Amino acid sequence: MTAPAIVLIGPMGAGKSSIGKKLARVLGTTFTDSDALVVRDHGPIERLFAEHGEERFRELERLAVAEALARGGVVALGGGAVLHPDTRSDVASHRVVLLTVSEQTIASRLAGTTRPLLQGEDPVKRWREVAEGRRELYEQLADARFDTSTGRIQDIVDAIAAWAQEGTS
Repeated sequence: MTAPAIVLIGPMGAGKSSIGKKLARVLGTTFTDSDALVVRDHGPIERLFAEHGEERFRELERLAVAEALARGGVVALGGGAVLHPDTRSDVASHRVVLLTVSEQTIASRLAGTTRPLLQGEDPVKRWREVAEGRRELYEQLADARFDTSTGRIQDIVDAIAAWAQEGTS
């Protein structure tokens, strides 16, 4: 059996992919992004939403999450992956890190976004609604929390790595 993964969860724009890549390097392990697996196998997420809807995307995302967790290492989940009950059950056997970000910070990160759930007049307002709707699930699953709103990304990565290594010694 593969060792438990370090699973990064959190709202869109919290930095799961960029932090995950750096964290995997620091820990000397692999990195898998569930969204990247969906894109690899099925094409752009925006197109999946437009042509097949959110429900079909979530089915495909679920398969990608299962594949990513089976690989181990560091795994970044799409912001909505926690909506699926099987995913929530699966991540319970892994070490889960919740990345948070302030609404003030997210505004600059979302500039020009193509994220399907944030299309419309006010992406930040929509982000707030989506993030708030998932907050309780994130909180229930998290073993640790790190805010990505300020500071150097490497400092955040180093803090997560220290937390991860504490649990393995």
